[in-house]
Amino acid sequence: MMEQALKSVPGGVIGIKAGMMRIYEGDKELACTVIDVPANYVLALKTDDKDGYSAVKLAIAGNHRTKPIAGIIKNSPLTGIRAMREIKGKFDLKPGDKIDIKNVFEKGMRVAVTGLSKGKGFASTRKRWGFHGGPKSHGQKDKYHSPGSIGASSWPSRVIPGMKMAGRKGSARVTLKNLKVAAIFGEKNRLFITGAVPGRRGSLLLISRMERGKRNPPLNLPLEKGEKQSREKREEKSPS
Repeated sequence: MMEQALKSVPGGVIGIKAGMMRIYEGDKELACTVIDVPANYVLALKTDDKDGYSAVKLAIAGNHRTKPIAGIIKNSPLTGIRAMREIKGKFDLKPGDKIDIKNVFEKGMRVAVTGLSKGKGFASTRKRWGFHGGPKSHGQKDKYHSPGSIGASSWPSRVIPGMKMAGRKGSARVTLKNLKVAAIFGEKNRLFITGAVPGRRGSLLLISRMERGKRNPPLNLPLEKGEKQSREKREEKSPS
C-alpha cells in the first residue's frame, strides 16, 4: 500500500457558534449559521511509529491550564486552551503553526459540522420519539401522554432492551453532513454555513470538509476515470 501523501492543512477546524442570520446571493435568500473560528494552533503531531495512527492535535485559546496542559502547549504561543481536537491524517505541519480558514475551506464547499445538541431535560415519549398519545375519549383522563404497552405478557415477562420510552433528550454529540459554505470572511475569522447546526450560541463546533462522501479529504481531489466519464454523460443528457 502506498504511503498516504502529506497534506499542507488539516481538513477541519474548531469553531464557536455565534448565531443565525440571513444573507443574500443576488435575489436568493439563505438562512445561515454564523460560526466564529478563533485561531487554531497545532499542538502536536501523532505518528504511526509512536502513537499507532497519524493525526494533528489542534486547540483554541482559553483559560484552562493544568500541568498536563502546560506540557502539551509548551511549543505553541498559547498560555491556556478552551478546546482541543484531533484531525486524522498526515500533515506537513509543526507544533506552533496557525491554521487559516481560507486555506481550509472554499465558498460552495460541502462540510460536516459536529457539536453538542441542546439539552431538553427529561422528556415524554411524545416529545422524545413523536408518539401520538392515547385517544381523547371517556375514561382516559390523565392517559393522553401515556406510552401505552411496553412489553409482552407471560413471555418474555420483561421489557425488551431498546424500547422507546420517556427519558433524557438532547445534550448528545450530533453531526450534520452536506452543509454548504455560503461565505468566508477571513479577516474576521468567520464562516457562514447554510442551515442550522447543533448546539446553543457560544457552543463549540468541529467543522470538517466533505467530498465524495468522505470526511477530511485534501482540497481539489481529482476525479477518477469512471467518475469523469459518468459526469460527462450526465452533462450530455442534460438539456442546454
